[in-house]
Amino acid sequence: MSLPVILLFIIGALCILYGVMVFMIRSGTTFFVVWFALGALFLLLGFLLRNHFLARVPRVLRTLLLIAVCAGVIMLAVCESFVVQGFSKQAPAGLDYLIVLGAQVREDGPSAVLKYRLDAAADYLRRPENEGTICIVTGGKGAAEPFPEGQGMRDYLVRVGIPAARIVVEDRALNTVQNIANSKALMASPNASVAIVTSNFHVTRGLALARKQGLTEAYAIAAPSTPLFLPNNMLREFFGLSKDFLLGNL
Repeated sequence: MSLPVILLFIIGALCILYGVMVFMIRSGTTFFVVWFALGALFLLLGFLLRNHFLARVPRVLRTLLLIAVCAGVIMLAVCESFVVQGFSKQAPAGLDYLIVLGAQVREDGPSAVLKYRLDAAADYLRRPENEGTICIVTGGKGAAEPFPEGQGMRDYLVRVGIPAARIVVEDRALNTVQNIANSKALMASPNASVAIVTSNFHVTRGLALARKQGLTEAYAIAAPSTPLFLPNNMLREFFGLSKDFLLGNL
């Protein structure tokens, strides 16, 4: 076998194995299927190349396919460059509100992704200069969740020492657009200063959605994420940004 064929087979197998890993963490989404699809695509391309099928495809079609692939790679690279820019975002002191975006909760507490977000919010709230900041925790109940995310988020913050009086619960939102809109409705003023607290890979989209919905003095606090699953989260974010752009949310 030629080197390109071997590489395609290896990449395909790695994508499928990574999809299995993502599936095993019980993230609450079916995005792991994308990795299976990518793996199958690379394996198919390797099979077609090995059997010289592509050489039999008309040159015009091969050119169009190459253009489509190049355009997709460029779009992915541009999108991910914006995502990476959000990794180090931090907010100034003394803000009126934090909005902590929800993620999966389980019976025994928040998922790893959500715990990182809540810990980042708690660190900000504990600082003396931020004693007047109110924290809005937002997220409804997903199909595989025992209770609304907002409820689980409030319980966790109280356990780590944040007074319940400083926490406002929004427990109906089912996506990031609703997270922002529902939280804005709970704020005393639409002109209040606010920080969106979310995972580093999600900061760019969360902040853009907030500003699109009229939160003009909006900042972000980037919470860390698990490096092993960062490729999955960043690829998922590419589709999220593309969807929100097409729907006019950004």
